[in-house]
Amino acid sequence: MYTISYVDRTNISLALDPNISSMMKDLFMDDKMKGQAAGIFFLGYVLLQIPGGYWATHWSSKKIISVFLVAWGIAAVGCGLSHTYRQFSVMRFFLGVAESGVFPATMVLLANWFPRSERARANACWNLCQPLAVTASAPLTGWLLGAYGWKTMIILEGALPFVWLPIWWFCISDHPRDAKWISQEEKSFLETTLRREVAEMERPKAVPLWKSLCEPTIFVMLAIYFLHNCAAYGCMTFFTSGLKGRGFSALEYGILFAIPYALTAVIMILNSWHSDKTHERRGHVALVYALSGSSLIASVLCQDHFWLSYFFMCLAIPGPFAAMAPFWAIPAETMPRAVIGVVIGLVNAFGNLGGFVGPYIVGWLKVEYHSIAIPFNVLGVGMLVAAGLSFLLPKAAQQLRPPATTVSVGSSAAGPLA
Repeated sequence: MYTISYVDRTNISLALDPNISSMMKDLFMDDKMKGQAAGIFFLGYVLLQIPGGYWATHWSSKKIISVFLVAWGIAAVGCGLSHTYRQFSVMRFFLGVAESGVFPATMVLLANWFPRSERARANACWNLCQPLAVTASAPLTGWLLGAYGWKTMIILEGALPFVWLPIWWFCISDHPRDAKWISQEEKSFLETTLRREVAEMERPKAVPLWKSLCEPTIFVMLAIYFLHNCAAYGCMTFFTSGLKGRGFSALEYGILFAIPYALTAVIMILNSWHSDKTHERRGHVALVYALSGSSLIASVLCQDHFWLSYFFMCLAIPGPFAAMAPFWAIPAETMPRAVIGVVIGLVNAFGNLGGFVGPYIVGWLKVEYHSIAIPFNVLGVGMLVAAGLSFLLPKAAQQLRPPATTVSVGSSAAGPLA
C-alpha cells in the first residue's frame, strides 16, 4: 500500500528532469518552480496527520486508510491530467492532503500488532516500501517517460491505488484478535504481550493531551524529522542534476536513480535488525544520519570525478530512510498508547514540512549560484546536526521477557515472531 503511495510522490523527480521529459517545458517551469512543484505536496501533507493518527487510534486504521486510498488515487491521476503549472501544483497539494493520514494510521496499525522486541524490524520492513518503490519504479518510470510521455506515466502509476484497494480491504485486520489467518494461541500470545507492554508505559496519573504534546522530546523529534526530510526529498528531487551531460538514456537515468535506493533497502534491514538485537535506538539513528551527512558533503567535494561522486551519493541517500525504523520505535516504546497516534501525526506533519523546504531551498540556491554544490552542502550539514540531536531522544525502557507460561516452547504462537 505505502509503496504505491511513495511511487506517486517520487515519480515526479524523473518527470521534472528536462533531459528525459518535456514536463518542465510543457508547464513553463524553471528550477525554482520545479522545487516548489515537488515540495507543495508536503504543505498538504501536514493537514490530516494528527486527525489521521487520532482516527486510527479511536476508530480503525484499516477503514481510514481505505478512504485515503480512494482520495489519493483521484488526486494522483489528476496530476497527469494537468495542463498548466497552477493546475499541477493544486493537484499535488491535494495529493499531499489525501496521503497525509496514511503514515500515522499505519504506525498505529503496527503498534497494534508487533511487540517491542519486533517493532524496529516491523517498522523497517514496512518502510522498505520507500527505497523499493524507487528501485522498482524508477526504471519503469524512465521507460514510460521515454515511450509515452509524462502525462501517461503519471496517470498509469496514479491509478494503482484503485487496483490495491480490494486487496487492502480483505487482507488487513486492525488487531490480531480480528485476524482469521493465525491460530488462537498466537492471538492470545500477541494480545497478552501487547497489553502488558501498554500497561508498562501507562502513567499512574492521567496527563492531559496538551501536556503530553509539550514535552521536550517531541520538539527534538520535530527538529530531527524536519532535517531528515529536507535531505531525503532535496536529494531525491535534484539527484539527476549530477547526471546531466553524460549521454545517459531515459532508462539509464532510471537505473542510476534506482541503485542508491536498492542499497538503502539493505542498510535499512541491517540497521533495524541490529537495533532490535541490542534494544538500542538513538545510536542507530545518529550513525546513519552521520553517514548520510558526511557522504553528501564528500560527494560535492568529488563532483569533478563523476563515479566517485556518484559512489558517495549512494552512501548519502540511505541515511534518512535507514533511521526511520529505530526513530519511530522510540515514541511507541516511551509514550502512553493513548497519545502515540497523535504524537506520530504531529511529528510526521511538521517534520514533513522539510519535504517542502528541502526541494525549495535546493532549487532556489541552484538558481542563485548555478550549482548543486552549495545546496547539497547545506543538506549535509543538516544531517550532521540531526545526528547530534538524536542523542537528546529518550532511551527506551529495557525489554522485559514474557513469563515462561505465556506460550509453550515450540508452540506455533512463537514461530512467526521468533
